[in-house]
Amino acid sequence: MTPRVAVVGGGLAGITAALRCADAGYAVRLYEARPWLGGLTHSFARGELWVDNGQHVFLRCCDRYLALLDRLGVRDSVRLQSRLDIPVAGGGHQGRLRRLPLPAPLHLSWALLRYPWLTQGARLRFVRAALALRAVDPTDPRTDATSFGDWLRAHGQDRDAIDSLWDLVGVATLNARADDVSLSLAATVFQIGLLTDAGAADIGWSRIPLRQLHGDAAAAALSAAGVTTTHEKITAIRRAAHGWTVAGATGETAADAVVSAVPPAVAQAVLPPDAVDPPADWAAALGSSPIVNIHVIYDRRVMREPLRAGIGTVVQWVFDRTDASGLHRSGGFPAGAQYLAVSVSAADEFVDRPVSTLRREFLPALEQLLPAARGAGVVDFFVTRERHATFRPAPGTARWRPPAATALPGLALAGAWTATGWPATMEGAVRSGEAAAAEVISHLAGLPARAGADGSGTPEPRTRISEVIR
Repeated sequence: MTPRVAVVGGGLAGITAALRCADAGYAVRLYEARPWLGGLTHSFARGELWVDNGQHVFLRCCDRYLALLDRLGVRDSVRLQSRLDIPVAGGGHQGRLRRLPLPAPLHLSWALLRYPWLTQGARLRFVRAALALRAVDPTDPRTDATSFGDWLRAHGQDRDAIDSLWDLVGVATLNARADDVSLSLAATVFQIGLLTDAGAADIGWSRIPLRQLHGDAAAAALSAAGVTTTHEKITAIRRAAHGWTVAGATGETAADAVVSAVPPAVAQAVLPPDAVDPPADWAAALGSSPIVNIHVIYDRRVMREPLRAGIGTVVQWVFDRTDASGLHRSGGFPAGAQYLAVSVSAADEFVDRPVSTLRREFLPALEQLLPAARGAGVVDFFVTRERHATFRPAPGTARWRPPAATALPGLALAGAWTATGWPATMEGAVRSGEAAAAEVISHLAGLPARAGADGSGTPEPRTRISEVIR
């Protein structure tokens, strides 16, 4: 009889794990409590408009996420810059972080020479700090225990340099400011993204709603792979005499192995108490950090670029969502209207503010960042909030991030919050799903064959691990 794998959680981690296990020849059932797949990367309908819950971007270095898009057949539905190009504005200055066709770190030399927020001395100190960061070992426990902000100041970086350059990239990718970030995770981001491969930080984003890119495409790919998807909330994962059971509203279902791909607080609630090695309060200790998105529809075009970053303003990043949302196809907005989404990471100070307050704060800030917005009419203004968007990447975080393998054979963990070595990104989620699938496949490959349907005990043919985990 073909071994059975239960995957609990239908985000990118669970989708990845389910496809890997199905490709290995196992009978896979994926459980997702919500009526769609995609987890924290989803969309909802607002009238005729498709609204992403947040502006999710990826970088060229996110090779496992790009491989998942290939597997889902939607690679042509994303846009990836041919060359890193970030228009930056704030404090009366305009600048651009655009890479040259040179090896890293020289690829950003021209952009730094013209970067108006740094003095000549600050530029030289930035280069020295960047070269020193290349030598940091992210796997050293002492690195994880160190604050990135403390490290930057020790290497000559003042507040202006941190705010205008280091946090410009770091806040968006780590969902925390330099003082609140583990040096280990910050070093990973900057080493992989900016300091090693010149093209690694080229930015990509979806050209269609995330519901279509991830959820709908995953549903089709999972079905084609033979995965059964059940939209049911799982309340417990339990050990059984011959494997595992997952319990939900409709009862318990047996499985030979389980991948838990749910958020940390949910995982702690449904997993056996001895599954994870850290102390009982590990999920609370890991914590979470919010992201707020401000959505504004203007009656005319106010931004020409697809994205822009802000310095010294509440508008951290702003993206043009006009085409992806279907704005012009909806018929309910003025001809030439533009839909902008402002992404605010590390948003603790904003997440509980009323929409009216956020409107008073962000519309004037957008007008400062985008002069064309000053005479434009606001057709719509609304806010989306992810209160637990990511784990908090604080110093010492590594000890609270469990690996894919648990203390219980046949049970694996997935999720961007697990010990992937990456921050909480779509790439980290996919890598975690791959790691969890590898654990399950390895475990099942070592099990004795269970009796077949005819009682013969003949083992089912299985795909070798090396053919699946590449």
